[in-house]
Amino acid sequence: MHERQINGLFCCKIATGSTPGRGKWGLLIALPVLGLLANTAAVAREVLGVHGNWAAFRAEDPARCYAVAAPVVAADGAFASVATWPARRIPGQLHLRLGRPARGGSAILLTIEGRPFQLVGRGVDAWASDAATDRAIVAAMRTGVSMSVAARDTAGRSFGHAFPLSGAATATDAAVLACRPR
Repeated sequence: MHERQINGLFCCKIATGSTPGRGKWGLLIALPVLGLLANTAAVAREVLGVHGNWAAFRAEDPARCYAVAAPVVAADGAFASVATWPARRIPGQLHLRLGRPARGGSAILLTIEGRPFQLVGRGVDAWASDAATDRAIVAAMRTGVSMSVAARDTAGRSFGHAFPLSGAATATDAAVLACRPR
């Protein structure tokens, strides 16, 4: 089974506007991502950059780099990320944090430009089922305009999130480059 790992997020430098050249635009781009911090442990993270609707980060312990975006409509901690874990030799692993828990055993469907990808999930988290699916999703994200995820919550109600893909390829590349072996 594909290894599941949750990515922590932190973008204080962007949110405070202290990143050179970002000013208030960095704040506006990063504010949706700030809500993702509520349930993450305090870990040192380096902002690699903001690219369109996506941001790239590097974190330690364990070493990892990732690109992350908030959904178009804010949804209680929801985000999409693509992570690279160099020590585990895991490149480009998709992780979605849903705005509410998905119903156990129900389908979680990611769609990128009309192409469906079945995800596996547990609670509020969803992943590709294997590395080959991760690669296919990341490839589709590189050329797509938007992606959406749909699921059923524990009460059986349908819900979903949409994520713009502007900047996803650049942010993912920045994360991969930051975690490449030296």
